[in-house]
Amino acid sequence: MAAAVPGYGAEAEQIIDIHQHINFHGRRNGELLEHQKAMGVTKTVLLPAGSILSRGSTNGGKANGLAARVFGTEAAARLTAEHPESFVYFCNEIPDIDGATASMEKWLEKGALGIGESKFKLECDSAPMIGIYEVAKAYDVPVLLHFQHNAYNMGFDRFYKVLEKFPTVAFIGHAQTMWGNIDAAHDQTAMYPAGPVKPGGLTDKYLSDYPNMYGDLSAGSGKNAINRDEEHAAAFFERHQDKLMLGTDCADMVGSGEKCSGSGQIENVRKLVSDPVARAKIFSGNAKRVVGI
Repeated sequence: MAAAVPGYGAEAEQIIDIHQHINFHGRRNGELLEHQKAMGVTKTVLLPAGSILSRGSTNGGKANGLAARVFGTEAAARLTAEHPESFVYFCNEIPDIDGATASMEKWLEKGALGIGESKFKLECDSAPMIGIYEVAKAYDVPVLLHFQHNAYNMGFDRFYKVLEKFPTVAFIGHAQTMWGNIDAAHDQTAMYPAGPVKPGGLTDKYLSDYPNMYGDLSAGSGKNAINRDEEHAAAFFERHQDKLMLGTDCADMVGSGEKCSGSGQIENVRKLVSDPVARAKIFSGNAKRVVGI
């Protein structure tokens, strides 16, 4: 009898990864499957890119493929159909092109469970983004947003207006500006800040004050936010155990070791969240509830 893969047995801890990509920096589908198994992930949310176009919102084409050669919604839907036990998928499109909302509506009707990763050079409260949020509201699905100062979804300090305008839409925040702002003393130009965290940052307030704000713990930015101050992180996990979701967003082939931020973040949750009920929420329960997996 073959040895059980960690995370795949009936008795194993369920882990839902809400942030992965197809062709992430050229990684093949088989390698993605093995990578997720190595991390012990039981189900993965595939986040596609939008169309390949050169325009302001794609930074002249530099941000095409989520700036990482990521494939679009059709590829995500196809891989999900081939491996429904392993994947679900979101849909995506460049928000300020003709037909963007119609494209997302089409994929939502075909089975996409959300919208994202929305990573475009637009203000987070601009008219094209508001159009995306309107689709999410109509279809009752979450939106996953990449917040990066002066680069993508700018205006994080104004995002509370979006949260108030769309109280029934679940917004899942991700990336450098989302995670830098756990610190009340955050320098907005710092992408991977170091040192102790001063509690009460904007992200902490959004998670505390708005029922529809959630956090995606993925990537180097999410891992850095935890590693820089573990004492703060442990309290942050406890405080927001109903709002945080495990995501990986790592492009390596192995699913372990120093180069794999995802496996490192999984270990952070295991290390810093001692309550098994809280840990289960972060690993899978919140994703099941918010995404509908």
